[in-house]
Amino acid sequence: MSSAEARGAVEAVWRMESARIVGALARYTGDFSLAEDLAQEALAEALVSWSVNGVPAQPAGWLLTTGRRRAIDAFRRRAGRDERYALLARGLDDSTPGADALFDPDAIDDDVLALMFISCHPVLSKEARIALTLRVVGGLGSDEIATAFLVPAATIQARITRAKKTLAAAQVPFAVPERQEMNERLGSVLQVVYLIFTEGSFASGGEEWIRTDLAGEARRLARVLVRLAPEPEVFGLLALLELTAARFPARLDASGRPVLLEDQDRRLWDQAAIRRGRAALAQAVGAGRGLGAYGLQAAIAECHAVARSVAETDWQRIVILYEALGRLAPSPVIELNLAVAVAMATGPAEGLELVDAISSRGELTGSHLLPAIRGEMLTRLGRRDEARSAFLQAVELCRNAAERAALERKIDGVSQP
Repeated sequence: MSSAEARGAVEAVWRMESARIVGALARYTGDFSLAEDLAQEALAEALVSWSVNGVPAQPAGWLLTTGRRRAIDAFRRRAGRDERYALLARGLDDSTPGADALFDPDAIDDDVLALMFISCHPVLSKEARIALTLRVVGGLGSDEIATAFLVPAATIQARITRAKKTLAAAQVPFAVPERQEMNERLGSVLQVVYLIFTEGSFASGGEEWIRTDLAGEARRLARVLVRLAPEPEVFGLLALLELTAARFPARLDASGRPVLLEDQDRRLWDQAAIRRGRAALAQAVGAGRGLGAYGLQAAIAECHAVARSVAETDWQRIVILYEALGRLAPSPVIELNLAVAVAMATGPAEGLELVDAISSRGELTGSHLLPAIRGEMLTRLGRRDEARSAFLQAVELCRNAAERAALERKIDGVSQP
């Protein structure tokens, strides 16, 4: 097997099994940071071994066994200077249970759940949580994460290193939190998955408008999480991601240019994703606790998913849902979306009043969204010169090349006599 084929095999196994491998090693060693390092060492050894000997029959088990042997070596090296490692090293040898024992069927789900809660621990910054989650739960490499978020790979590596040191300094144990603590920290986990999806769905910079690989990874993490922690708001997040991603096939034209909602061919929408999203939303509703912030956003996405056109969309219901969302999770972005819904439900003049109120408070001054939406409403009101100025401001603020090109086309549109 060539080195390139071996690398491809290693990457494929790692992408599918990384969370289970790191989780099992963390359970075995009791040290999350060490487990991640051991897994990376096992990967490096696999690149050499598999290119010579071929891919083993049980590649994940091979990586686990290799990581376990590295752990034994590390324990023995440290035993002389660290009492904790001395206790772990005592009696360990290669005859003790190996990978089969690490892949405990009853512990696998708990291992992955513990990984998600550790990588999204509140002691870490938002950026560190995202990087660590994509690394240890998603199986992405530092280069992939760096590409996704348009930062140097060294920056991502530094974030991951600092995150592991922070977790070690805080003595965060490798364990699924108790129910009360789990509920307190679940919001942090959901936020990280949501932020990953948002960056994939609406790339903040670069040439591409949609990063389907990143959005797909967030959906996969949400599916894992809903299986491990089947809470209503977890179902709400999964529903939101599925219903939003269902529109991806229609959001770009044949040339890769953005297509706005009113111009999308709804026949291209992914009906399977819509069915999955609606089923997840029904689960959230069925719990009888009322929808949370993600569930309300999923309900809004469902309104779009079931409508045959923009004109036939239930905009009044969307207004009500956004008002409820604004009370539950107030933010200027929610207000801006409410303004769009009001403009569609009752007219652009009413929507523009809400947009101008947000602008007068000095909120969203660095975002291109506010002037872009303001330009849309001014265009509908026939105030073309003002619309052109708003779109020009949006272009100056927009960091994504594809979206900026779409805004420039709008400038051309309002500039025509």
